[in-house]
Order: sequence, then C-alpha cells, then structure tokens
Amino acid sequence: MPATLEIITSDALPVPHGFFTRRGGASSGIFAGLNCGAGSSDQAEAVAINRTRVAEAMGVPPDHLLGVHQIHSATAIPVTAPLSGKPQADAMVTATPGLALSILTADCQPVLFADPQARVIGAAHAGWRGTFDGVLEATVAAMESLGAARKAIRAVIGPCISQRAYEVGPEFFETFTDEDRDNARFFASGSGDRMLFDLPAYGLHRLRAAGIGHAEWTRHCTYHDPDRFFSYRRTTHAREADYGRLISVIRL
Repeated sequence: MPATLEIITSDALPVPHGFFTRRGGASSGIFAGLNCGAGSSDQAEAVAINRTRVAEAMGVPPDHLLGVHQIHSATAIPVTAPLSGKPQADAMVTATPGLALSILTADCQPVLFADPQARVIGAAHAGWRGTFDGVLEATVAAMESLGAARKAIRAVIGPCISQRAYEVGPEFFETFTDEDRDNARFFASGSGDRMLFDLPAYGLHRLRAAGIGHAEWTRHCTYHDPDRFFSYRRTTHAREADYGRLISVIRL
C-alpha cells in the first residue's frame, strides 16, 4: 500500500490544485519520497510511479499531467491538449477542462493561478531569474489571452526558499537595485558582504504590481523542512550528488 501523499492547498484557489510535498512517493535514498523530476538521476521507474500517483490524486490520466522543459525564462505558453513533448518554457495556461498543469521546483517559487469566473488557470516556475525577467506577468498576460480578467486572477506561491536561507553576493544585490532602487527592500544584511534575498516577497510584489485580484504565499520554506521538501541549496550545502523535485499542479 503506497504511503499517503501530502498536498498543500489554498482557499484562494477554488479549483482542484495542490503543492505536493515529498511525502508518499516511491523514490529512495536522497530522492526519498515523491520525486517527480525526470531530469534527476533517480530511477526512471520510481519517477514514473510518483507522477502517476500525482495524476491519480488530481483526477487525470498520466498523459494529462502536463509539464514543460523549464529553463528559467519568462516564457508562458497556452495549452489546449496533451503535449507530445516538453516545450521550453516556464509557465503554462489553459482554459481546457481535464488538463493538469504542473511545475517542478526545489527552492524556486511554484506559482498557481486561477480566474474562477472565466475558468482559466496557469502555473509558473519562478526562480529569481524568471521572476526578475517577467514570467509572472507573462503568465497573467497569457491567461488574459484566453479570456481571464486581470482583476479576477488569484495567484498562490507555494513552498520555496525563504529569506533566512537565501544568501547571495553583492553582484546579485546590484542586479536588482540597478533595475529599481526600491528593490533593496527585498534584501537583509547577512555575514560580511553577503545579503539575504526574500524571493517570495519579491514574487508577491511583482504579482500585486501586475494588478491581479489576489496574491499570497503559503509560507513554507523548502530549505528548512527536509522531511517535507526537496531543496537544491540544502543539497548543495550537504554536498549530495543530486536532489529531488517537488511538483505543484492545478487543473480545471
């Protein structure tokens, strides 16, 4: 009997969705639990089992659990049918019932969107680069192209790295403050010349500035909760060979 999946949801999204934790999967070792990343060095059979369990939990066939080849871009694509491959993009939108949009993360922000009135949904992979370059705004615009109303769109940022775990260097800080001096408010002082970056606060700022109706963060930190979440940065600090990928899904 497979272990029970753990799924974090938000009342802000009145459509089927979930930010899945690592609990309840078939993977073992450093990937223990629900690793859904086919790009990891985990056993392909285990990843396939995990993804099938996620599809079942979302009430769709496995081939209707859609994903893209994430490249830290600002590209959002509309989808109307199961994908034959994995296009390079970092967000998807759809108005087609029965399609589940999925995003993989391991510290980056998974962001799920819905306009419940227009019945349009979206999912975005938003690390610092994608967020900085406009992937969240691109997702909103793509939803509008399918009939969504900006003021009716709700967005929820799922588990991601929190500020106290996200240490960056001065060049990173300068990238943000060169674009807008007000971006300094998303940084706190770290040790020496290091800074601590608040990725979810920056994501919420970009979402709210885009004029959508509601934006929130679930307030789960991937780095500081190893029992529930995979974390690229935690893996790097532990000098482990690879890391699992969390999956976040939304469907109509």
